[in-house]
Amino acid sequence: MTLTLEYSFPCDKCGACCRHVDRAEETQFLDRGDGICKHYNETNLLCTIYHERPDICRVDKQYALNYANLYTWDEFVELNRVACEIIVNSE
Repeated sequence: MTLTLEYSFPCDKCGACCRHVDRAEETQFLDRGDGICKHYNETNLLCTIYHERPDICRVDKQYALNYANLYTWDEFVELNRVACEIIVNSE
């Protein structure tokens, strides 16, 4: 069964989640040693493997795999938006 979402996650590509991969157990394998993702380009602030990024970095994939039975897409987007805001405000 394929899950169709009304809209994509409203990411503004600020890179905050990429600069703090050490905070979540699920993303620690991406840490280059200073909390920043080893695939994060600090010059252009983009992911160097965006199209091949791990599932943990894909909001839509995480929703389908782990959260669709717990939240609506709108609820999940809002939870992720709040989490993003917390990370940004902690910098």
